Amino acid sequence: MAFRLLSLKLEQKVKSIQLLQRKYAPVRIVEARAKAPLMYLKITSFKRLLNYGNTDRALLLPICRLNQSFFSQCSLFSVRYSKLKKKLRLKKYAGSLHKVISYSEKIGHHAFVRFVVALMVVMSVSVSVSESPSWALTEENLLFLEAWRMIDRAYVDKSFNGQSWFRYRENALRNEPMNTREETYMAIKKMLATLEDPFTRFLEPEKLKSLRSGTQGALTGVGLSIGYPTKFDGSPAGLLVISASPGGPANKAGILSGDVILAIDDTSTETMGVYDAAERLQGSEGSSVKLTVRSGPEIKHLDLMREKVSLNPVTSRLCAMPASGKDSLRIGYIKLTSFNQNASGAVKEAINTLRTNNVNAFVLDLRDNSGGLFPEGIEIAKIWLDKGVIVYICDSRGVRDIYDTDGSKAVAPSEPLAVLVNKGTASASEILAGALKDNKRAVLFGEPTFGKGKIQSVFELSDGSGLVVTVARYETPAHTDIDKVGVVPDHPLPTSFPKDEEAFCNCLQDPASACNKVELFAR
Repeated sequence: MAFRLLSLKLEQKVKSIQLLQRKYAPVRIVEARAKAPLMYLKITSFKRLLNYGNTDRALLLPICRLNQSFFSQCSLFSVRYSKLKKKLRLKKYAGSLHKVISYSEKIGHHAFVRFVVALMVVMSVSVSVSESPSWALTEENLLFLEAWRMIDRAYVDKSFNGQSWFRYRENALRNEPMNTREETYMAIKKMLATLEDPFTRFLEPEKLKSLRSGTQGALTGVGLSIGYPTKFDGSPAGLLVISASPGGPANKAGILSGDVILAIDDTSTETMGVYDAAERLQGSEGSSVKLTVRSGPEIKHLDLMREKVSLNPVTSRLCAMPASGKDSLRIGYIKLTSFNQNASGAVKEAINTLRTNNVNAFVLDLRDNSGGLFPEGIEIAKIWLDKGVIVYICDSRGVRDIYDTDGSKAVAPSEPLAVLVNKGTASASEILAGALKDNKRAVLFGEPTFGKGKIQSVFELSDGSGLVVTVARYETPAHTDIDKVGVVPDHPLPTSFPKDEEAFCNCLQDPASACNKVELFAR
């Protein structure tokens, strides 16, 4: 009975204290209440800290900066229940912290009132956030937070380019305009720009659809893969051409890997982003685009017509080297141009078709293959390997995952294999080339590859837009980090070495040609 009377008196006293104003709780506090396994309490009247013995009996209270006379900044402390019992000497109420209403002079009446006030204020703030429409997060705020959380969970660099990611969220919600969808998209782009990562980017709904169609087998444009902005000594900045799709408008116009795009439709690319340029190059079928391209010392002004570029990733051909008797070398030439969702199946089909013609060696041409879907790169590696590590996936703390194979999916694990690479070989192509080289399954010929040692994943937001996020970096089976370095081949190739299947087969027929000067299958 005394307990109830004292509770009522305290309740009346608390009501008279003018701290129960409803205020908007910072997102940090609301989210912390939901996420943190433990929240603790500091009361300024306690001269020393007491700790709970059992966390299952803990009273979890988030306390924020409500009033300087009662509390300092949000602090994390714990109170040991058993010690508190002994101090208060109230064995009668030992079963529950709520029953420990003390007449003890050691703690004092005011300290206890502050404890109750703190609890009630926190409850009041919580109710205010959940029930008051005027302080609720808007739909645009929620979309921004959805994007923020995806980066928070998935981004490879947990220092977020040396900034407080939580503080950025709070500042953005407070200061960035998010009244329309366009403003929200701009706020998301501004947030991603702080990471200074050219691969982590935002995609509006139509751009996300375009990206997905590109990995599914078709794209309307000029057939160019564009690399990072780069500068050459004494020359203007531009965008690097990684590769030109065979048979596409750019390829027909003579644009080569290593060329630099200086302008698109008379707009300089000096400050243009890679993905902005890619969007300008795409367009409706039959429309035209003007390119200013530097190829070596020559400046070209080209007018290209966009067309639907077929992304059939594989072409193949049987090439027989002239020889007498039954020991003639029959080579299965396979050119892999991209890693879309059809790639691994197309490679298997090509191998099986060539085997019906009794091939006894393979050439896998990865030149000017700018990559694509990471899983397809893994699956194609499994086709050629009987066992071994394919790639290590790493983050800032080291190796976090290993992709390997036990040989169960091997299709051609034993025939001699030569792999051709160049500076247009990038991303998933480099994963494949590195795996085949480090496992001593193939000999690499050509020049060092592009050097893109990071992996991105695509995430769709609730409104149909999306994020492309750098989620990891990778190392080859020999633990080589190829980012900005590339995979170094075993042997060079002559500059005159052919780049397509027909020219390759014709080259093999000529004993004096570049093909026969390179011992592709010396092993």
